[in-house]
Amino acid sequence: MSRLTWAALGAASQPFLTATVQASSINTSSGWNMPVGVTEISREVFGLHMTIFWICVAIAVVVFGVMFYSLIAYRKSKGASAAHFHENTVVEILWTAVPMVILVLMAVPATATLKKMYDTSQADIDILVTGYQWRWRYEYLENDVEFFSNLATPREQIHGTQAKGNNYLVEVDEAMVVPTGQKIRLLLTANDVIHSWWVPDLAVKKDAIPGFVNETWFEVDEPGVYRGQCAELCGSGHAMMPIEVRAVTPEDYAVWLESKRAAAAAEAEGAGREWSMDELMERGEATYATYCAACHQPDGKGVPPAFPALAGEGISVDPGALEDHKQIVLHGRSGTAMAAFGENLSPSEIAAVITYERNAWGNETGDEVQPAEIQAMLESE
Repeated sequence: MSRLTWAALGAASQPFLTATVQASSINTSSGWNMPVGVTEISREVFGLHMTIFWICVAIAVVVFGVMFYSLIAYRKSKGASAAHFHENTVVEILWTAVPMVILVLMAVPATATLKKMYDTSQADIDILVTGYQWRWRYEYLENDVEFFSNLATPREQIHGTQAKGNNYLVEVDEAMVVPTGQKIRLLLTANDVIHSWWVPDLAVKKDAIPGFVNETWFEVDEPGVYRGQCAELCGSGHAMMPIEVRAVTPEDYAVWLESKRAAAAAEAEGAGREWSMDELMERGEATYATYCAACHQPDGKGVPPAFPALAGEGISVDPGALEDHKQIVLHGRSGTAMAAFGENLSPSEIAAVITYERNAWGNETGDEVQPAEIQAMLESE
């Protein structure tokens, strides 16, 4: 497939978004306070926050008022002398009972909100969210739709050679798309280290832990784009792990699902045909930029010793090196930061990126890997 074809497939998955959200992010924070949010729970959380804030202000006014009045009215320069007494039972009862009553009054509405936050029953849509270093994977469990969401900010902006955009480091190539008015349950886990899925406007922040599955939920009332990021320090690419949630109407959501299924079917068909070298290199360059460049660098020079170079002597031309290369990409390398991509990328993507790495940056091995070869390796395991 040509670059134009792949671009068309990508564009087909979100043809309706310009009409409903048109790349406009909703920001419900004034910058001086936490965001009000766009869900019922987020509004309740904000209301609790403000209620408790004003309770704290009232307590501070009373306590500091009494303290400063005492300091001024009974200062030594006015001839005041300190009273000497051992205890006052009434005062001790009051300063125990009054805070207890205040805490109970704050705990009752807070507990009611927490119960709602933890009630993930009767969800309309279940999405499995898996954190990777450094991207998110979304699997719509009832709809056979899954994809990775990667940082979309150009590397030129990150390296300071280009002016930073409005959504610097919080824009992605594939957003989580959800329908408005429906309860979305998230099942969160991680593939490598602890991550944390955080979108302030949804009042959702939940850790994604390897070997465990946490759950949370949200329901958005109005269409819009809501951004967040990983809130757990998860490695050197922590800042490169944004989250984008696009809420659309149920009708537009149905169109999006169909477009994602069509794109998946086209991807599967691509694994069964013969690709030209130009097609492999073109697809491989795009795949490398998305999944490999963060560690091995866009020019293939890597960051030794953690991320070895792929350019020049980094790719061996020995007869057995190609098979080793396939195994490393498919299964990773134990004891290193090299992850296994066999379950995460399609056969077409794996074949293309291996071909690209073996023929880019002056390597010129001439090796060409077809998707059918990768598919056969996966089926034989």
